[in-house]
Amino acid sequence: MSMDGQKRMVVLGHGYSAGWLTPELIRRGWQVTGTTRNNLPRVAASGADALRWPGQDDAVRRAIARADALLVTAAPDRHGDPALMAYRDDIASARPAWIGYLSTTGVYGDRQGDWVDEGDALTPSTLRGQERVAAEQAWQHLAREHGLALHIFRLAGIYGPGRGPFAKLRSGTARRIVKPGQIFSRIHVQDIARVLLASLDRPSAGAVYNVCDDDPAPPRISSPMPPKSPACPCPRWRISPRQR
Repeated sequence: MSMDGQKRMVVLGHGYSAGWLTPELIRRGWQVTGTTRNNLPRVAASGADALRWPGQDDAVRRAIARADALLVTAAPDRHGDPALMAYRDDIASARPAWIGYLSTTGVYGDRQGDWVDEGDALTPSTLRGQERVAAEQAWQHLAREHGLALHIFRLAGIYGPGRGPFAKLRSGTARRIVKPGQIFSRIHVQDIARVLLASLDRPSAGAVYNVCDDDPAPPRISSPMPPKSPACPCPRWRISPRQR
C-alpha cells in the first residue's frame, strides 16, 4: 500500500478480462498497472498504467515490489509460465497480500458431459490444458515455498461485448458446430470481474475456483440463428464426422 493508503494491483498480461476488472478497481480507489506485449493504448484506455512486457522489465519489477495484489493472466507455453520465468524471485520477495492466477476448466479434460468440481482430478486432453496444469502446479509450489496467498480461477469459455457469437457473426467467422455429446459451460467477462473482486474482499489462500455458469450447453445452442440482415453473413454449419 502506498503512503497515501492507495492499494496497488499489478496485472501481468492485461487482456480482455483485466479490461473489465480495472475500472471496477479504480472505482474502489486502487491503482492498477498492467502489462502488454504490444498494445499500450488498449491497456491505458481501461485506466491502468501500461507497461510493455517484455521490454520494460525493470519498471515491471518495481511495480511488483510495491504491489498489494498480483493478477496473472499471461498464458503458459511449452517452456513454462512466462511470469514465473521472468519474475519468480521478485514475486517471492514482494509477497503481495493476494495473488490471482487465471487458468482454464480445460485442465479437467474431456469428461464426456459429466460434471466436475474443484476437487476432481486434472486430466487434460490437449497440449494447452497440459501447459495450464504445469503452470498451476508451479504457482502452487511457489506459494507453498514462500507462504504466498495464491488463488486459482479456472475459467470456462469467456464471452461478453466484442467476444462471442454475435461478434463472430459481424466478422463473418461464425460457425454452428454439431457434435453429439459435447457440452460445456461459459462465463461472462463481467462475472469474472465480480468473482475476482469478491476474492480480493475475502481472500482465502490456496483456494481454487471454477468460474462458470451452471447451464452447460452444446455449442450450437449458444450460436445465434442465421440473421435476416445482409450486414451479418449467415454462419456456416460444421457437422461432426460421426453425423456425416
